[in-house]
Amino acid sequence: MIEFTDVVKSYSADTQALKGINMQIDDGEFVYLVGPSGSGKSTIIKLITGELKPTSGTVHVNGYSLEHIRRREIPYLRRTVGVVFQDFRLIESKSVYDNVAFAMRVIGAKTPEIRERVPYVLDLVGLENKGHRLPTELSGGEQQRLAIARALVNNPSTIIADEPTGNLDPERSFEIMSLLQEINNLGTTMLVVTHQLDLVHQFHKRVISIDDGLVVSDEIGLEALV
Repeated sequence: MIEFTDVVKSYSADTQALKGINMQIDDGEFVYLVGPSGSGKSTIIKLITGELKPTSGTVHVNGYSLEHIRRREIPYLRRTVGVVFQDFRLIESKSVYDNVAFAMRVIGAKTPEIRERVPYVLDLVGLENKGHRLPTELSGGEQQRLAIARALVNNPSTIIADEPTGNLDPERSFEIMSLLQEINNLGTTMLVVTHQLDLVHQFHKRVISIDDGLVVSDEIGLEALV
């Protein structure tokens, strides 16, 4: 579960990114987070992943209290939260298989576990026959699928997808959103940060809209964006 209570985040005396955010995302939910540039979306992501601490208020993520979290606890928090970045952040010198396996090795997974888990995740995202390819040999949509596989491989309870379709055409964008829906159907909490409102309209999900550091609406589907 993700819970923000009266969260304020100030970067300086005159720069307040969040001005009292209240929201709760329950386990297994699929939620869109939308808002204009500079509205506070990136700050929310950084608070959830422990990159930042709130100036005031409380942030609870999967059993961790982010305002009190200790540095040594942050890696354990991040094992519960997979992040899919807009720019993919793939290791171009490593194969598709090794990009995903690397995420497991970082947390100390053993070779037998890696050999079992990586092919399963690649199959889940539709890259089962691309394991030996380099990221540069993939299409943009396939690279995004690889980024999703890497975020998913350590079986996090939550995935944050930050503008996951920002660099894709409409058809590939729909495919990626459908894949995220399939992953959500398996029980993973999904938070999708996006500015593509036309895509949001195609999926009848909860939409949290923020503007100027505040939640301005929290509704299901089209009603949130009318």
